[in-house]
Amino acid sequence: MSYAIIKTGGKQYKVKAGEILKIEKLPDSKPESKIEFNEILAYGDDKSIEIGAPHVEGAKVEADLLKNGKDRTILIFKKRRRHNSRRKNGHRQEHTMIRINKIFSKDGKVLSEAEKMVTPTKKVEAEVKTKTVVASK
Repeated sequence: MSYAIIKTGGKQYKVKAGEILKIEKLPDSKPESKIEFNEILAYGDDKSIEIGAPHVEGAKVEADLLKNGKDRTILIFKKRRRHNSRRKNGHRQEHTMIRINKIFSKDGKVLSEAEKMVTPTKKVEAEVKTKTVVASK
């Protein structure tokens, strides 16, 4: 199984094809769009590994942006005793959910590819309902 180590949002992630990640919010990103990560620090599999200095030139990772969102609220409460001083604040960190599709080597060859996501259509669901009704009579 091939993997890659990418850098985004000041953090490093070890990713595999088909994996879903929650990363720092990407600027100007819209759901259902394709994203390319070009800052690949290393890639490889069980047998071999290619390490960059600091990046592997030509290697890239393609991903689909699933959705943008916010984490749960974190409360920040500060109190100074005997001064009648207190402050309450909250923070919700924004994040982006992505799904890794392909990992490319520095030659441009596809190292690993995710399976296609199949979404059932309404027509298929309607056929299933009609078949169960006929079978029950």
